[in-house]
Amino acid sequence: MTDQPADLPAETVPLDHADLAAVDPELREPLPTIMAATPRPLTLDVLPARRALGAELRPTDELLSRDGRITLETRQAGETSVLIARPAGMEGPLPGVVYLHGGGMIAGDERSDLPGVLEWVEQVGVVVVSVAYRLAPEHPYPAGVEDCHAALTWTLAHLDELGIDGRVVLAGTSAGGGLAAGTALLHRDRGGADLAGLLLMCPMLDDRRVDAPVRPYDTWSSVSNRTGWTALLGAARGGPDVPPYAAPARATDLSGLPPAFIDVGTADIFLDEDVTFTQRIWAAGGRADLHVWAGGFHAFDHLVPEAQISGEARAARVGWLKRILQTRPYVTV
Repeated sequence: MTDQPADLPAETVPLDHADLAAVDPELREPLPTIMAATPRPLTLDVLPARRALGAELRPTDELLSRDGRITLETRQAGETSVLIARPAGMEGPLPGVVYLHGGGMIAGDERSDLPGVLEWVEQVGVVVVSVAYRLAPEHPYPAGVEDCHAALTWTLAHLDELGIDGRVVLAGTSAGGGLAAGTALLHRDRGGADLAGLLLMCPMLDDRRVDAPVRPYDTWSSVSNRTGWTALLGAARGGPDVPPYAAPARATDLSGLPPAFIDVGTADIFLDEDVTFTQRIWAAGGRADLHVWAGGFHAFDHLVPEAQISGEARAARVGWLKRILQTRPYVTV
């Protein structure tokens, strides 16, 4: 197991700090409850408790099936497993989304984020393949990204069996967004078939950005960020030899990626790296939609789904998926 970094600062900033003005008013009110709901900051010492809480809150089949509107199936995809969600009763092959969950590279599972992601199944009409990739520190790089790539490759090799028509989007949230970007780079470099799109929600992209000051609205703070990256990369974190498949912000070539959608809040620790990554896709001649949500902290739409800004963020992703899946050609496998 990777050693806990010794230089982690304490999170002691009170929630009435003036910086809370940076947070959307509708998100600000529930923030104290959110911050108290799970062990923070996320260090290796509290990781077992965080994982245990995640297991306790793990969404059930009953919840995810949405009164029978969605069918669920667990399959083995190489060395990992996937949870497949389909719209019940919808005939004919459908587009697919390979989805990678969040959790800082060290927590979460294939069910963690699905309550929100299943909106895509119902509103867009896609088959979601959610991946149970291995977690650090027990399984450091490259285990996680190789699991994700294997699941993507397996999906593309079983399109007919899965009822997917050939259009496949790779998507992820937070750490899963970083893994999706890294998987897309790996897939490109290994000569994989064209993907229909790349959807990155508040992605975790850069192991070098771990020294930001702790702020009262950091639902994922610099402390937690350093823990996650160190668990994944060990002593290599922040050094010169981290590959882009681990930290996609390290990539020197962002050409050849599928059309992308990237979103992040202005109060998110990942704001700068996500905006910079998008700008570099543009500079490489790629297509990317960038949405920056004023006053949104990390994973705001997951943590406060009823807020207006959260609804707008989810609607923007649904709109992009509909647009990209209508206009992109089928892949040839």
